[in-house]
Amino acid sequence: MTAGGDRVEWTFSAEPGAVRAARAAVRSRLHDWNLDSLADIAALLVSELVTNALRHATGPIGVRLVRPSHPGGVLLVEVSDPLPDLPRERVARPEDESGRGLQLVAHSSRRWGTRPGEAGKTVWFELAVP
Repeated sequence: MTAGGDRVEWTFSAEPGAVRAARAAVRSRLHDWNLDSLADIAALLVSELVTNALRHATGPIGVRLVRPSHPGGVLLVEVSDPLPDLPRERVARPEDESGRGLQLVAHSSRRWGTRPGEAGKTVWFELAVP
């Protein structure tokens, strides 16, 4: 973990326990920042994105939180992996076993997006701070 006051970053190995560890880390930090009201949705969306990274990438997975600098701002959450292919939101059919993660992110966050990195990509979302 790397912490810098208003931001924190973790790196998780690409193994099944990464989802649980990322979810717990996010909840704990949001509690420390007195942003408990965002903990459930942030943990859920991080779970979805880390799960996607585990399904498609083999390298480390990064999770980063940036706390808003003022009340009423936005919490920025980023999940990075070494796979360069940017994800695409798709509409899952009722019988599909997967494919709802990005839909959930899109419908639950204020904004979301992707960006390529030097090695891989980052999927990010913002949550409005009440």
